[in-house]
Amino acid sequence: MTHRREQQVPDSPPRTDPPARKFSFVELLGELFVTVGAVLLLFGFYEAFWTNIQAGQQQNEVEKQLEQTWDSGRDTNPEPGELENRRRFHAPEVGEAFARMYVPVFGADYVFAIVEGTQDDDLLKGPGRYVDSQMPGQPGNFAVAGHRVGKGAPFNDLGNLRACDPIIIETRTDWEIYRVLPIDVDGQAKVDAAAACLSQKQAEELVGGKYGDLTGRHITYPGDIGVTFAVPHKQDTPTDDDEALLTLTTCHPQFSNKQRMIIHAMLERTEKKENGHKPTEMEQS
Repeated sequence: MTHRREQQVPDSPPRTDPPARKFSFVELLGELFVTVGAVLLLFGFYEAFWTNIQAGQQQNEVEKQLEQTWDSGRDTNPEPGELENRRRFHAPEVGEAFARMYVPVFGADYVFAIVEGTQDDDLLKGPGRYVDSQMPGQPGNFAVAGHRVGKGAPFNDLGNLRACDPIIIETRTDWEIYRVLPIDVDGQAKVDAAAACLSQKQAEELVGGKYGDLTGRHITYPGDIGVTFAVPHKQDTPTDDDEALLTLTTCHPQFSNKQRMIIHAMLERTEKKENGHKPTEMEQS
């Protein structure tokens, strides 16, 4: 009889858990950077793209409202000297569109409805008028703010404007044609540059007169409200003998709000909107 030797299974060695892995400060810092980077990337997408979609929707809404207002005959843009005629003049409500802006050198499709007010909600709809400034075509300063990046970015290309470029404001009854003032020139060169598109009297006012400090484009600090005065930095209240100015303000540089870019333009002429008439500058864009 054969005896089978039983094989004994050796005891398994005791299991030991691996030592707990220590999370180093460097790894923690790396995780933090990745998280912050992801948040910044999402924020950049939101600011640069999603807010453009929102702004486009709201611009379409105020554009429709503007057409309805004009079709009703309710005037939000009084003629000079007619502010007292309250039966005819309707002051725009904050956030309400009252005019359109065209910049022919930016293309025929560059058109934005301008709203009343410069708060965040107003500027999401489009360029907004500083409520203490004057209305289009009036003596003084029609001052308008707009975003440069995101939220529709209506003023993204202001840095490309040159002296004498037309900026056209459409009201219910009129076309107001402004011209960008000379940039980076002084003295007689400034007069000559302005005279290429403005009257000789207007050109000479830009040297030595109350408009002598004005230039077509400059950079300033965010709280510089003097740029919106009737005569920028000199006279807050308009008078009948003031020129009609247009001032555009936006953030500078792009993707930053540390400074402000300022564009100054002067009214060259006013044309009536009759029989579908448009300024020649718009026909050429």
